[in-house]
Amino acid sequence: MKIATTAARLLLGVGFIFAGVSAFFISSPPPQPGLAGAFNDVFFKSHWVLFVAAAQLILGVFLLINRYVPVALIVLAAFLYNSFAFHIMVAQSSLWAPIFVFALWLLVALKYRPLFAPLFVPIPTLPDQSEDRARVFRTLAL
Repeated sequence: MKIATTAARLLLGVGFIFAGVSAFFISSPPPQPGLAGAFNDVFFKSHWVLFVAAAQLILGVFLLINRYVPVALIVLAAFLYNSFAFHIMVAQSSLWAPIFVFALWLLVALKYRPLFAPLFVPIPTLPDQSEDRARVFRTLAL
C-alpha cells in the first residue's frame, strides 16, 4: 500500500505540474462545442486560467517534493469538486478524467486520514489556550 500511495502522490504531482505549466503556454484552447466551449472561451480570455494554473503548479510541486501534502490535498479537493461539476454538467464524454484523478487523490488522502478526522467533528473542542496566553504574556513582560 505504501508503494501505491507514493506512486499515486507522484502521479498527482506530475499531473498537476503538467496541467499548471501547460496553461501558461496555451493562449487559446481548441474549440469545443456547446457550453464547454463557451466556458473555456471565458476561462481563457479572462485569464482566470492563469490563476488556476499557478495554484495547480504549486500544489503539484508540494505533492512531488512530499511537503505540505495535507494542505495540497485539501485544496485539490476543491479542484476535483469543480472538475466533477464541469464534466457532469457540460462535458460528460470526458468524465473519466476527474474519476481517475479522484482515485489517485483518494489513495493519497487515506494515508493522511487521521489528520483530516478533526475537520469532520460537528462541534469541535478547542484546546484550553489560557495557559498558552499566560505564557506569552509572561514572556512579553520580561
